[in-house]
Amino acid sequence: MGEEDPTFIGKLKIWWDRIATRNLPWILVLCGSVSIWIEENIIRSTALFGRISLQIDMHPLQLPECGLFLKEVGFKGSAYEMYKLLSVMGGIPWYLQHVSPQQMAEENIQRMCFTSGGLLSNEFTKIFHDLFNTRGTLHQKIIRALAEGMKTVKEIREFSHLSDSGIVSVGIQDLIISGFVTKHTQWSFKSKKQAKQALYRLSDCFLRFYVKYIEPGLKPSEGSYGFQVESLLLQNRSLLCKAIGIRNEDIVADNPYLQRATSTRKGCQIDYLVQTVTNNLFVCEFKFHARELECEIIETMGKKIGSLSIPKGLAPVPVLFHIGGVSASLEERRYFYRIVDISRFLKDSNRLI
Repeated sequence: MGEEDPTFIGKLKIWWDRIATRNLPWILVLCGSVSIWIEENIIRSTALFGRISLQIDMHPLQLPECGLFLKEVGFKGSAYEMYKLLSVMGGIPWYLQHVSPQQMAEENIQRMCFTSGGLLSNEFTKIFHDLFNTRGTLHQKIIRALAEGMKTVKEIREFSHLSDSGIVSVGIQDLIISGFVTKHTQWSFKSKKQAKQALYRLSDCFLRFYVKYIEPGLKPSEGSYGFQVESLLLQNRSLLCKAIGIRNEDIVADNPYLQRATSTRKGCQIDYLVQTVTNNLFVCEFKFHARELECEIIETMGKKIGSLSIPKGLAPVPVLFHIGGVSASLEERRYFYRIVDISRFLKDSNRLI
């Protein structure tokens, strides 16, 4: 109604003032998937100022809820199989509802994503037409830029060949409101203050999978799901911190962390970094492999931590999140502060936060 009638908000206000308030008490609930329209025309509307008593943002299901949901639809695959599905579909109930219990993860993904007429084969086009209408072209360019990794506004503009950074900023904000993009503020370890420049990340699992694999018709390998699972885990960072043993009130800052290379320091990227008031830097590595991890992972983490420019007084604390198990020799080295099997997040509904 709102999109078809430009006078809709005015009519709603008249109805509210003249009719609704003169009868029995009313509770008006406005909902819909077109969050940009709601934000611009309802929440920011001066006509409805003072009338909004509650705003609820619907987020994807958390991992424990996803595990329960998949069991409810009858999926019998392992936790590894569940993560494959979730790394493509995220915690979106509409997608998960169409998972077939007679198929494993790869078969479901093939049927829904790569088969003509599959539920998700044309979902990308539908999303941008339904949510952004005529502005969809700009938003698609931003999504395609971020599918290649985190970027600043300037880097997005240069990648997308867009001349106006103001337009890019508006498009990014639209995508953040819609839940597709996440703003990751970097910070200074020493001062604990936020940096002026922020990085933006494509946080929607499906959109990235579409751009990287469905659209070009590429068959994903086991390694392809690693970055997908990383996005999924970052949407559940409260579970990550609880598994490490970090209380919310002790967190100074937490985000994926990117250290740019300069003439005096090396560059490195941390999957998830948490700084606490106790002067610890929890350096988290996500690994999605069906096989056991061996001691080589220690060398990988050692290089990352060695590249980080860490001020005196802060202690780097390595943490490993995995699903395929770890070797006995890796555990015996006692290098990691925590080694967390992410399959636990799918099993216990008591872990809901």
